[in-house]
Amino acid sequence: MAKRVVIFSPKGGVGKTVIAVNLAVALAKESKRVCLIELDLHAPGDMARMLDVSPHKSLVEMIVFFKENPKALKKDDFIIHAPSGADYLAGVLRPQQTPHLDSTKIKDILSLLDSEYDFIIIDAGSAFSDVFVTTINLVNLILLVVTPDILSIYQTKWTLDTLQFLHIPLNMVKMVLNRSESVSSITWQEIRFTLHTDFISQLPSEGRGMGLAVNRRVPIMVDSPRTKFCQEIGKLARQLATSEKLFIEHKEVESLNMKEVAVESAGDFWQKQGLSEAIDKSLTSKADDEIILLKQRIHSRLIEELDLKRMDPKVFNDPKKRKELKDRAEMLISNLLSSEAGSFIPSPEVRKKLVKEIVDEALGLGPLEDLLADTSVTDVMVNNKDEVYVERHGKIEVTNKRFISNEQVKTVIERIIAPIGRHVDESSPMVDARLPDGSRVNAIIPPLALTGPTLTIRKFRKERYTVEELEQMNSLSFNMAEFIKACVVCRKNMIVSGGTGSGKTTVLNVLSAFIPNNERIITIEDAAELKLHQEHWIRLESRPPNIEGKGAITIRDLFRNTLRMRPDRIIVGECRGIESLDMLQAMNTGHDGSMTTVHANSTADVLVRLDSMILMSGVELPIRAIREMVASAIDIVIHTARLSDGSRKIVQITELAGMRDEMHIELEDIFLFRQTGSDPQTGKAIGEFQATGYIPSFLDDIKIKGISLPDNIFKAPF
Repeated sequence: MAKRVVIFSPKGGVGKTVIAVNLAVALAKESKRVCLIELDLHAPGDMARMLDVSPHKSLVEMIVFFKENPKALKKDDFIIHAPSGADYLAGVLRPQQTPHLDSTKIKDILSLLDSEYDFIIIDAGSAFSDVFVTTINLVNLILLVVTPDILSIYQTKWTLDTLQFLHIPLNMVKMVLNRSESVSSITWQEIRFTLHTDFISQLPSEGRGMGLAVNRRVPIMVDSPRTKFCQEIGKLARQLATSEKLFIEHKEVESLNMKEVAVESAGDFWQKQGLSEAIDKSLTSKADDEIILLKQRIHSRLIEELDLKRMDPKVFNDPKKRKELKDRAEMLISNLLSSEAGSFIPSPEVRKKLVKEIVDEALGLGPLEDLLADTSVTDVMVNNKDEVYVERHGKIEVTNKRFISNEQVKTVIERIIAPIGRHVDESSPMVDARLPDGSRVNAIIPPLALTGPTLTIRKFRKERYTVEELEQMNSLSFNMAEFIKACVVCRKNMIVSGGTGSGKTTVLNVLSAFIPNNERIITIEDAAELKLHQEHWIRLESRPPNIEGKGAITIRDLFRNTLRMRPDRIIVGECRGIESLDMLQAMNTGHDGSMTTVHANSTADVLVRLDSMILMSGVELPIRAIREMVASAIDIVIHTARLSDGSRKIVQITELAGMRDEMHIELEDIFLFRQTGSDPQTGKAIGEFQATGYIPSFLDDIKIKGISLPDNIFKAPF
């Protein structure tokens, strides 16, 4: 297996081609089989002239031939044996060939040459091209050439930063200082301080002798072998020939005991490397465990290096400081990855993914980062370190995301709640919180959660649905949309009911869009999810008790204060307890047009829920009084549901039409969704929205307001 060395400099004229040629000759003198590859595509031919050879074919033709007939390829048809002892392969013969060089096939060509040579020396030019990026992921050592001038030093520093960005470990990069004894040059000590790295070799200037050798088309190692430059090149060659520690071995993905999966999608690189995001029963637990152990080792060293345990949690809330910390962590992980993995992982995609996952685990929310970034995911549910579920398109599905340990799950929980002053431990094992983007979080830990720390995240949708979008999604009909819009404008009191995840908050957001912009709106929520566009909008949010159990501000406390704030509309995110009584009283005392949501299974069940919430709060009121209050306060109930196919729809719009008798409220359905079946192939619910034929009692109010509704809007289809 050949040792692959790339020689590079971001600045032209620093002598990298001279170094590459003479290093190859010096290695040949050490009885090593050497192949020189010229990949300086912007100045082809310089290396050939220094070696006094005239190539007729290049790497471009070699790759084309390999694609067509790989078994018939003969390297001697493309590679020239130079008189100085090294073999030579031109990258291109003319600059016009450069666009035709297929960088994806360089790996195959190098693999063919591996068995023929001890060393492959590659002159990579001075540009960060696709060819260069591909090449550095295939080599064992990068020699970065720098000269003692300010331009070369700072361009080299930029190169080091870029290599780190590409997750190339610094122990794979060695510095070569050329023209080290130039007059008026910067000292090597100053350069080392600036670049924070040592030199593998310092080559003195050899101006006159070098010029003569180049003009004679003979490497200086042949023309003047006793010069100081040649002596230093010889030392470097002997160092490369005898020191195995200088070279980073490649660790192919297969050596991580991972099954290769044939996938055509270019974007699914992780699956191509056998690290599939989808559940694959054929992947062994041993492969998973090896990756987890690797990440654990790097994670532990990262915590130690960055001193994360002592870091102020506020750092994670400061975008600038967090970005700086993340960049520093990525560089550190890139360097740790090769040492902990035992070798260099050549795939940049795999390295990038591993670095990202470790950074997410150390500084972010670990495996949850990708799920939270996935716009198709609405809920994330962590049962324990090994079980992570999501809801996508209304359906719950398992993922193969795993945490390193249950302790990491608890760390993620603490990272979420610490910035907002919450705490979770055995004495307070349940907590509600909110992510910076507004997503709702609930966490519960042992001893209450028997399977391990449990985390549930309801993602906050940044963009608000419009009623037109809900129509396009078949969540309601045009007639239903026109009717609820008229109800809002006419200041009818409304309750949105439904089960968990049925879309209550989404509908409440849509209803709020119809409120005139000149009205003063106050919203009250446990976790702020409502997103209004009106200018005159005040948002209030409840506060849980602190660690000592004090300082709680409830929905009811906020509601009472709201009545002193001169609201035109009061919107309560959800009524769960005694605040429902306050809401009813406000609706009955001039705060028309108020809205809230209630957990219920149907519009009829809303009445039972309101009864129970008021009675269970300790208020001693007869059922009759409660029902009369409800009947006079609430005009419309909109019921939402999530159907078996995962779709969310408004399935009932019902009017509370007054008391039927002393104990019962008259409920009149105005619109319904009638499901008639399910598609046997897709499972999609089949049905239609229908008017029942009932005409609302407040239709005259709508007409008085000057609102026109479609003709026959309430006409039943039968």
